[in-house]
Parts: sequence; structure tokens; C-alpha cells
Amino acid sequence: MIDRIGRAVVLVRDYDEAQAFYAKLGFEPLHDERLPDGRRFLHVGLPSQPGVGLWLLRPAGADGEERIGRQTGGEPLLVLYTDDLASAIASARAAGVDSFEEPRAGDGSAFVHFADLYGNHLLLVELRAAG
Repeated sequence: MIDRIGRAVVLVRDYDEAQAFYAKLGFEPLHDERLPDGRRFLHVGLPSQPGVGLWLLRPAGADGEERIGRQTGGEPLLVLYTDDLASAIASARAAGVDSFEEPRAGDGSAFVHFADLYGNHLLLVELRAAG
């Protein structure tokens, strides 16, 4: 039986620039190891979910660069949750994230679409109590 999710992989062009972007959203390093052969294992996560995170990974293979920013074919790469959508957007904008579309309300939620530095589609959602 599987117990939990550990990491989701996000393909990146540059480890440091990707880490800096996700830090603007509150992600912190969980593991950062550089091997003598040049490979790097960089995992980032949110303090509210110890051990769960993103593995920022430079892709291998001839088509690796082409897949950066397009690894899900335009569908959302990540769905992130917040208790306060307006505050989360304001914090991210203050940190330099400026790719937000207009927030929208759905059935029991409010959400906003935005992109990471490579164009990956991200979704930020505030779940609202039924009432």
C-alpha cells in the first residue's frame, strides 16, 4: 500500500533560478545535493507539509530542453491551496510573481491561474465552506 506522496518533478532550465521562483511562493529547500559528476538533486517544499515537495530537475535526453515549461501539455502542473487567496496573491506579487490572471469564483472555491518562470500552468485555490 502506498502511504503518501513524496515529490512531484518539475523540469527546470536552471536550478538556482527555479529555486528562487518557488521561494517567492514560500517553498524552502528540503534537500540540495551536488554530485561530483555535475548532477544536482534539488528538492523544495512548503513548511506546512514536511517531506512533501517538488524535485526541481534538469531534464536529460535530446528533447529535454523542449519539455521545460510544457511537461503537462498545457494542463496545470500544480494545484496549490491557500486559506486566503487575496493575501496569497498579494504576497506573491510583492515577491515578484506577476503572471496572475484575474481570480475567479467557482462552486465552493475561488481560484487564480498563473505561470511559473518557464510557463508551466499553476493554479492557486481557496476552498470555501459550503453555506
